[in-house]
Amino acid sequence: MPDPRSGPVRSLVTRLAIAVFALGATTLIVFFGRDGYLDNNGAGEISLLDALYYATVSLSTTGYGDIVPVSPMARSINIAVITPLRVLFLIVLVGTTVELLTERSRQSFRIQRWRSRVREHIVVVGYGTKGRAAVETLLGDDVDPGKIVVVDTDRARLDVASGLGLVTVSGNATRSAVLRIAGVQLATTLVVALDRDDTAVLVTLTARELSKSISIVAAVREAENVHLLRQSGASSVIVSDETAGRLLGVATRSPAVVEVVEDLLTPDAGFAISQRQVEPTEVGGSPRHLPDIVLGVVRGEQLHRVDSAAVDALERGDQLLYVRKATPPDERSSSAP
Repeated sequence: MPDPRSGPVRSLVTRLAIAVFALGATTLIVFFGRDGYLDNNGAGEISLLDALYYATVSLSTTGYGDIVPVSPMARSINIAVITPLRVLFLIVLVGTTVELLTERSRQSFRIQRWRSRVREHIVVVGYGTKGRAAVETLLGDDVDPGKIVVVDTDRARLDVASGLGLVTVSGNATRSAVLRIAGVQLATTLVVALDRDDTAVLVTLTARELSKSISIVAAVREAENVHLLRQSGASSVIVSDETAGRLLGVATRSPAVVEVVEDLLTPDAGFAISQRQVEPTEVGGSPRHLPDIVLGVVRGEQLHRVDSAAVDALERGDQLLYVRKATPPDERSSSAP
């Protein structure tokens, strides 16, 4: 069902307007019926300020008793009109407070329940152009949206991420408390996709302090900052500006090459680069003789090109970087039972 609730600012303004209306209406009722009210302080006729004072203490149920209705008409109006306005005022006041506390408790409960269940997820810091592209690639690789946590300070960006079914955390990722809420200490991978290199370094340092085993993939704009990210604990660093510049240079002479590279980097169409474990039947064989188009072999933490003599014979535990044919999302959904 769609959520009909308005935004928090609009809701608060609406409730404030209702409270002001109740207060104003009560003030006018008392002022125009002031002949039926008595000021025990002997101040004479009830003024507009006295009427506002009586309305305020009456609606807030303070009731000092210095200004009271004495005539039958004033008391009848107080019962029939002012009492419902008093109830309306209290409903707005108490209802807003209770709703605020309830919403905070609900959010706290949801966060605690999510943190108790989530394990081995992916945290993406920054949901700008790079962050969105990273998430789209993960989703195209059949990663569960509930296993992706987006951290950003921009509410509009987080709303877009939430619309895709992603878990969102609002806050500055340089603070350890924010990364703890995102569950970095239990995540497998952290993607740092920020626009500032200095902020990316701080996020990497903070995340590495929280988790020694997490894989941190970071993007930087300047190549001279790569060593800072690696010293801060990044497992892999991508120079976004230089990579884009290289593709621009290639496109000037060989535009088809850029199309192939983009195709390989898009996991939900055409061909895609993927990684898999070596199968038992492949152990001892050469990666160049496999049916798949193998680009490289990962042994331990070191990547070897397919033509390297070190990987002429595959071993158990090796991982293959190969080209696979990607299945479009519509075909995957149609073939699902």
